[in-house]
Amino acid sequence: KAISEFLPYVIPVTTTAIGRISGYLAMSHVASSALGTIDMAAQQILFSFFCCLTPVCDSLNLTAQSFVPPIFSGRKCRARAEALRRTLVSFLGAGGIFGAALVALVAMIPFLGRFFTTDAAVMSQVNTAIPGLALFFALSGVVCVGEGMLLGQRDLKFLGNAYGAYFFVVPAVLLRLKRRALAGLQNVGVGTMWKTFSCYQVVRCAIWLIRMIQLQRRTEEESEKMGDDAATETVWG
Repeated sequence: KAISEFLPYVIPVTTTAIGRISGYLAMSHVASSALGTIDMAAQQILFSFFCCLTPVCDSLNLTAQSFVPPIFSGRKCRARAEALRRTLVSFLGAGGIFGAALVALVAMIPFLGRFFTTDAAVMSQVNTAIPGLALFFALSGVVCVGEGMLLGQRDLKFLGNAYGAYFFVVPAVLLRLKRRALAGLQNVGVGTMWKTFSCYQVVRCAIWLIRMIQLQRRTEEESEKMGDDAATETVWG
């Protein structure tokens, strides 16, 4: 029984993890195969900060996954819909706060970078990536909230399909940067690469928000329908 309850989560959660990793691998591949040694050194510093900061917002994802299911599995009524709405608003507020805090930490990278390198050229390249990295982390809290809320409401097929698409699209876009760099058509550095990767975050954030709004509206419509049915039963009972 326990295995049968777990099985529906296997493919979506696995696809989610693989979808994330594919983008990171593509970035590392582009940096090592198409960029110079200075950009490669800058990428090592940037990715170190990225790996340190990313788990901060993952806590929102995990909290939502544990907090939302008991509410979602309750009886379909207006109180349930209102509880889910309040939960969503509260988590989005927390996501915004976490995002702001991470942007503040990203702004400190130019000062903290001196502990990683004394090469001025490397730090110059690191600084070109700060805007893209800041945009990525500004939305990171909301994105993690979205994942947690969707998992908590068992919207597994949507998540699996989304990350299945990301698995192919994100590397394809990054590899296009590689081809343009090698062909001399575009001056590609770590700044360009992180700005491109932040666009993926913007798209992901927008999709999660739209989907959460759709689910909330569906929940409210179901609760209204249940209320109407209950009223009808009272009248004709």
